[in-house]
Amino acid sequence: PAPPPSRLFAELDPSPSPVPEGRVGPLALPEREVHVSGSAELSARPDRARVSLRLGSRKEAAAAARSSVSRRLQYIAHTARLHGVPEENMTVTEDFSRVENTYQMEAEVCIIFSDFGKMQNICNLLTEKLGTSITINPPHFYHTPEAIDTLRRQVCVTAVGNTRRKAQEVCRLFGQALGKPLLIKEEETKEWGSHIDSHLSQSADSQTLQERIQNATAYASCRVFAVFEIKGKENRRHKLL
Repeated sequence: PAPPPSRLFAELDPSPSPVPEGRVGPLALPEREVHVSGSAELSARPDRARVSLRLGSRKEAAAAARSSVSRRLQYIAHTARLHGVPEENMTVTEDFSRVENTYQMEAEVCIIFSDFGKMQNICNLLTEKLGTSITINPPHFYHTPEAIDTLRRQVCVTAVGNTRRKAQEVCRLFGQALGKPLLIKEEETKEWGSHIDSHLSQSADSQTLQERIQNATAYASCRVFAVFEIKGKENRRHKLL
C-alpha cells in the first residue's frame, strides 16, 4: 500500500515587523531560524493472545457423547473464571454429528488473554488435569487497534522531541538560544512486523513463547522536519545558575 501523505502538525510563519505609522521604510526582516530533521523508532509487544482449545467425544449413545464434552467444557470455563478471565473473552463453538453407528460431539473454546503469565498458568493447569482429552493450540499473539494507535502517537512525539534536542544542540554550538517552533512537519512514517502471523510459520511448532511474542512485535519509525526560531545569545549567566 502507498505510504500515508505527510501531515503538517504546526506552522507559524514569522511575520515582518510593522512599520510605524507615518514612516516609510523597508519591512523588518523575520527572526533567524534553524532547520533540522529528526527521527525515532519504537516497538510494541503484542497486547493480546488468542488460545484455541479443542475437545471431542465419540460414543454409541448421543447423551454420553454430549455429557463427556460438557463436563470438560464446564471445567475449562470454571478454571478460566477462577483466574479472572471475563466471560466475554471466552467463545465456545459446538458441533454434534452422527458417524456411522456412533454419535460425535466436538467443541472449540477460544480464549482471549491480556495477561500472558495468566495464560500460561491456565494452559498448564488444563494440560495437567485433562491430559490428552484436550488439544491446546499454540497462542496467536496480536495487537489491538488501540495499541497500534498508541505506538503511532508515541513514535511521532518521540521524533519531535529528538528533533528539538538536535536544534538545541546546534544552537548551543553557536552560542545561541532556541526559540519557539515555527514549523513541524512529518516527512516519513513506516510500520512493520505487527502483521506477521507466527502460527503460520513452518517452524511454528518449535517456537518458544518468547519467540512467538518477538515475531508478533510491531515496529514504527517516524522522521520529521522542523524549523525553530533563534532567540539570540544564550544566557550563560542563567545557565551557570
